Amino acid sequence: MIRAVLFDLGDTLVNFGEVDHYAAFREGAALAHKYLLEAGEPVCDLKTFHRRQLRAIEWAYFRSKLSWRDCDTLKVLAKINRRMGLTTRLEDLERLCGLFYEPVRVQGTLEPRAHEVLARLRDNGCQLGLISNTIVPGVTLDDHMRREGLLEFFPFRFYSCEVGCRKPQRRIFRMALRTMGVDAGGAAFVGDTLVADIKGANRAGMISVLKATDGHRPTGRIQPDHVIAALSELPGLIEDINRSC
Repeated sequence: MIRAVLFDLGDTLVNFGEVDHYAAFREGAALAHKYLLEAGEPVCDLKTFHRRQLRAIEWAYFRSKLSWRDCDTLKVLAKINRRMGLTTRLEDLERLCGLFYEPVRVQGTLEPRAHEVLARLRDNGCQLGLISNTIVPGVTLDDHMRREGLLEFFPFRFYSCEVGCRKPQRRIFRMALRTMGVDAGGAAFVGDTLVADIKGANRAGMISVLKATDGHRPTGRIQPDHVIAALSELPGLIEDINRSC
């Protein structure tokens, strides 16, 4: 019996499509720069501010790829702000992270019928959780989920930048299962990528569900247990699996 369903966030619950991350960061830097100016901070000109912030994030991201541990953007901002003589108060850093993320957030669109799907799963007795590979702080993603009406469904949220490991490592899946009190065989994971989501769930012993827009099973070595074309198909799939147990 499936007692828990865990999800990826980006392009599984919220669809972002193709994001120009450099353009989005530039827009976010302008928002953050304006916030600092209005707060009376001794901030430099926008071009210099953008360049130094981008360099710090890129370097931290590069190191995270080598270590398989996503960087904590709050700590990165605290470090670069300290060097630039700017605020390092936690509430300001959280606000700045939200502003840098804002151009990405507004590009996201909620998966059709997501609320209905999550409510049906919850009402059927499934615990719901989220596992996301991200350098965006949890406080920022929580705010995004709150705005989309998703946060209430997910009492269990595991963000790679905060827990110290990332998909497809088994450790992040096992951490989630242990916290939720569920065995791997009684949990399904739903995601849109083969390597991070499906490979990771398979390695952890979970039931893997690939959300593929064409609904076709992929070719190649990494294979999901099930494929859906849209999130709306998930409750029926879970009910079918449970009936067959």
